[in-house]
Amino acid sequence: MTGPTADPRPLVLEAADVRLEVSPLNGGRISSLVVRGSELLLTEGAEPILWGSFPMVPFAGRIRHGQFRFDGRDVQLGLNHPPDAIHGTVFERSWQVDDPATLSIDLGSGWPFAGHVVQQFALHNDGLEVSLSLACEEPMPAALGWHPWFRRRLAGAVDRPVEPSAPVELHLDAAWMYVRDADGIPTGELIEPPPGTWDDCFTGLRSPPRLIWPGVMGLELTSSADHWVVYDEPRDAVCVEPQSAPPDFVTIAPSTSYPGEPLVATMAWRWWALD
Repeated sequence: MTGPTADPRPLVLEAADVRLEVSPLNGGRISSLVVRGSELLLTEGAEPILWGSFPMVPFAGRIRHGQFRFDGRDVQLGLNHPPDAIHGTVFERSWQVDDPATLSIDLGSGWPFAGHVVQQFALHNDGLEVSLSLACEEPMPAALGWHPWFRRRLAGAVDRPVEPSAPVELHLDAAWMYVRDADGIPTGELIEPPPGTWDDCFTGLRSPPRLIWPGVMGLELTSSADHWVVYDEPRDAVCVEPQSAPPDFVTIAPSTSYPGEPLVATMAWRWWALD
């Protein structure tokens, strides 16, 4: 990472009865979000891909075997999720703190193209807004996204636990879902979504995804990104991930970013009480 050493302290933003913590040392991820006394995210995990809400840059999801061809050049990425590369090059590295609501990082040696990322946060009583901006120093394939791990049951916060809520209800209305092959990677073919559970990428959403914790809270997600990966198999969490391209986009939906034309994505969460 270029610039000053990353600050080990979390960014802390507060608004009324909401507290947000962002960890520069842990991949620039949202490490905690407590709303009206309820922690919404998993705050720890056995691996970096298993907790919080982390940014995915310059690709989201898996790249098959970490291999692709770009502009006549064969690229081999490190396999951080063998046999594939997954979730980009910034979620396991330390970010620089630029101001109380802004972090930045370069793409690192694990990505063979030069670029710089800025992530910004804005917290309100009833919601959160996050943005990612990738400035390329040379043409490159690129996609942006976030990977939040929402708790399946709300049970208060670490310092004030309460009886767990009923399991969260996911409301998703999408026109299309990508077919996955035997390796679990999208082929590029689109079908009408079958009933869940899912570990799949969707597009053509008719309305924003919603998570409802009965009797406690509702949460609506919106994004400038037009692809959403939903992973609702874990017993303790549900992931609803906005991203600007599908997994393995370098093969099934190639797109190129250029110097002077930053790639930008935004994400917003809006919550409301149900009690």
